[in-house]
Amino acid sequence: MWNDTYEALSNYEKGEFRRLCNYLLSHTYLVRDVYKPDKQWTEPNSDFRMVNRLFDCMRDYFALSGWKLERDDNYGVIALFNEYGHNRLRIDRFTTLFLYTCRLIYEEGREQGDNLHIVRTDTGAIVEKMRMLGLLDKGKTTQKERLEAQRALAHFNIIQKTETTAWNADGNGALIFPSILSIVSNQGINDMMLELEEFRAEDTDASVVSESQELEEFE
Repeated sequence: MWNDTYEALSNYEKGEFRRLCNYLLSHTYLVRDVYKPDKQWTEPNSDFRMVNRLFDCMRDYFALSGWKLERDDNYGVIALFNEYGHNRLRIDRFTTLFLYTCRLIYEEGREQGDNLHIVRTDTGAIVEKMRMLGLLDKGKTTQKERLEAQRALAHFNIIQKTETTAWNADGNGALIFPSILSIVSNQGINDMMLELEEFRAEDTDASVVSESQELEEFE
C-alpha cells in the first residue's frame, strides 16, 4: 500500500512528496530537462528526478481519488490526468491556436532536435507561422493575446522562455517541450489541418460571393 511506502520515507522526502503532489495538481506536466537562462544551458530537472523516485507511491496515492499519474521515459515527461475529465482548464481561442502552432513547429523541428526532445523557436516565428496558416484575425494579434498565451503554456511546462527577463509580447526565445505531445496528438494535428482547409474554403466562398455582389451593384 502507498501509505506504508510513504511512512518509510524520510521527513525530507515526505515534504517533497506533499510539495510535488500539489505542483502536479497545478501544473499537470513535469519535464525531465529544463533550460537555465542564467547559465544558458539545459540540465536535469531536480523535481522530475524526485517524482521519478517516488513515482510508484505517488501514482497509488493519486489513484485513490481518481487521478492517473503517467510517465514517458522516452520523452522524459510525467503527467497527471483526472480520470473523470474534471478540473479541465478552458483556454481562449488565440491561446488554443498558439498551442496548435507550437505543436506544428515541434513536429517540424523535432527530427532535427537533440536527444533531449526539445525544439527551439521564438515568439516571432510562432506568430508568423500562425499568420501563414491564416489563424490570425485580419492577420494581426495583440500584445495581450501573445503574453497570455505564452504565460499559460509556460505554466504547464509546455514551453519555456530562454531569457532571464519576463515574457515579452514583442518576442522571446522559446523552447517547446515534449509535453506538448500529450496535449496535441498526431491525430489532433491532422484534424486541425482538415478544419483549417475547410475554414479557408468557406472564407474563399464568402469572398467570391462578396465580390459578385459588388459587381452586380456596380452594374
